Amino acid sequence: MIKIFYTLNGQAEVSESIAILNQITMEDALWLDLFNPTGEEKRAVELFLHTTLQSRAQAEEIESSSRYSETLDAIFANTNFLIPSAENYTMESVSFVLTGHTITSIRQVPLRSFTDIQRRILFNAKLYPTGFHVLVGILENRIDLDADMIELMSKEIGQYSKRVSLGEDVNEEFLLDINQLQENTMLVRENIVDKQRMISSILRSDKTPDVINGKLGVLLKDITSLINHTDFSFERLEYLQNTVLGLIDLEQNKIMKIFTMVSLLLMPPTLIASIYGMNIQLPLVGGAWDMIIVLGAMLLIVVGVFLFFRRKKMM
Repeated sequence: MIKIFYTLNGQAEVSESIAILNQITMEDALWLDLFNPTGEEKRAVELFLHTTLQSRAQAEEIESSSRYSETLDAIFANTNFLIPSAENYTMESVSFVLTGHTITSIRQVPLRSFTDIQRRILFNAKLYPTGFHVLVGILENRIDLDADMIELMSKEIGQYSKRVSLGEDVNEEFLLDINQLQENTMLVRENIVDKQRMISSILRSDKTPDVINGKLGVLLKDITSLINHTDFSFERLEYLQNTVLGLIDLEQNKIMKIFTMVSLLLMPPTLIASIYGMNIQLPLVGGAWDMIIVLGAMLLIVVGVFLFFRRKKMM
């Protein structure tokens, strides 16, 4: 699928047919958005731009040279967009090609940032006179969404922290939830840092218009604050995880202490029972009160041991 945004008599128009590329020029074209494109659509765009589009495999490579590169006439930039789901987050690669004042985007999944900017272009095209303005609009929208995700995660971390403070039961499932939050936080940070690298590279490019530099600088400041926030959230999660592990250790220590004290209390009676269980001549054997006397001795010893440990504040 392809959407081609272009200007006609000063008005923004959109077409979903590659046939329009034969009727407009590069000066007319504003944005060519390829969403899960066919081979025919990619070849038509390459012929129109006089350049080669990157494949999905190239867009997903992590080398710096693959994430951002320039030619004499074009800028190639790849970045990841985070897709939230009910349980975890996934990364989707998006490629941008800036040729003159035209931007081309290649993606495989629907993205809210793209839909919002497309609607704004049709509503007021004067806000997006070039492809660089479109790119800045997409990144601004995406960074706002990333900030919302970070805010939601921060609230979720606060809820987990409150549960621990209220003394609620913490178990293996609780720890797994915290671990999942840590994974999501790292993914968000990785996603934001990736955009930071791309924006910094575009900002250093001689092809970037001066009017865009200020907007990109503001985006970098916003990204820096988001990175600091994710770092703080990760530290909170690490502290919360250590607290939960400490509480679990304390609970296990209490259980072990109980078992140890029970063992200590039963050791003297067990010793007496073992002695009188031997097949030898022992005192107090053969009388009617033998059982009562032995049981009483055992009870006295248990009470004595209990009082001793209680006095030493070991129980």
